[in-house]
Amino acid sequence: MTVDFSPLRTARVALTFSLTMLACAMAQADDTAAAPLWTFGGYGTLGFVHSNDSQSDFTANVLNPGNAGASHEWSATVDSRLGMQLGLNLNSRWSAVLQVVSERTLQSGYAPMVEWANIKYQATPDLNLRVGRIALPLFLAGDYRKAGYALPWVRPPVELYGAIPISNSDGIDASYRWSAAGVHNVTQVFFGRTDIAVTPQAHATARAMTGLSNTTTSGALTVRASAMTTELTVNLARELFAGLNQFGPQGMALAARYDVNAKRADVVTLGASYDPGAWFLMGEVGRMNARSYLGDKTAAYLSAGYRYGDLTPYAGYAMSRSRTPARIDGLDLRGLPPPIAAAGAQLNAGLNQMLATIPHQRSINAGLRWDVRANYALKLQYDRLTPLRGSNGTFINVQPGFQSGHPISVISASVDFVF
Repeated sequence: MTVDFSPLRTARVALTFSLTMLACAMAQADDTAAAPLWTFGGYGTLGFVHSNDSQSDFTANVLNPGNAGASHEWSATVDSRLGMQLGLNLNSRWSAVLQVVSERTLQSGYAPMVEWANIKYQATPDLNLRVGRIALPLFLAGDYRKAGYALPWVRPPVELYGAIPISNSDGIDASYRWSAAGVHNVTQVFFGRTDIAVTPQAHATARAMTGLSNTTTSGALTVRASAMTTELTVNLARELFAGLNQFGPQGMALAARYDVNAKRADVVTLGASYDPGAWFLMGEVGRMNARSYLGDKTAAYLSAGYRYGDLTPYAGYAMSRSRTPARIDGLDLRGLPPPIAAAGAQLNAGLNQMLATIPHQRSINAGLRWDVRANYALKLQYDRLTPLRGSNGTFINVQPGFQSGHPISVISASVDFVF
């Protein structure tokens, strides 16, 4: 039996389930209650990106084709997107939200995808429960990472946010608000799964996504700490790992070590932002260990900006460091017949090519945000990114002439808006 785990199908499942739950809630609602309150809004970004490296493409995450660099001198596919959100407040306890986003993906082009589709039940003034498709609370901007207008930069730092391109899960969560000594907290627990079509033939599936997040606010200070664990399967490079398994114990050991097949993946993040109004300072750090060719890595950034009326210049530093080497010896081919040794050499090259995609990189950036008018912002940003230690960094579509250790300049311009 073949099961279709395409994003469109899982989006329909989440939407259908949420609407069914909403219908049940409406049936239980008091007939004398006020009429439901509908809300509608949205956000969008029109962005253009240029990379001066002709041997790779710059992208915000591996699920976006990027196309800035080797593919095109300028690309609008990295950051451009349109999102629309429909909300329903049925009564003081029941509400629902549906958010649809159109952005460039590897699998579906600009086909609209369901980003959120959930029902919320306000059990008490401090406790709420949700079911459906829910945003993952892994980063400071986890709830609005795709809404460019809400961000000071053109895009979140790719070293950290690109490491976890998954932005939602299908499941349940519970959030509890509490205070202590004048400090406000929101503690959130969640459980779910997600399925992503990487290519027409390959899917990534995260099962039993279980996590805890706490957001603390005190005046201008916001701190969010999150942790998540999941069982991850990515059915890429099936021929490579099947070939390794044919080389006896050493090949089987390599396949077991690097294949993403029901591997436990853990994520821990910590971020803080201080924004008194005239200026801001924020930073985050995350550790991601997928126990496979996806790597064991740490990523972080620090960013600051100052507001002069409608202008906000900003600058930042980011890095990603991998504990997984970008190149290994692989299969020991000594003494093997030439045809078998040649096949083994190809397998070693293929495995090292995959390991090189684990980002080991540092970058600096500087930019300017201009709030042209209410709900519209124009941004210009310069990034200087340097992949290190044989890694491709966060770049994709890497060509044979790509040089790790060579700085790459990326220029971005965008118009962000909300409505």
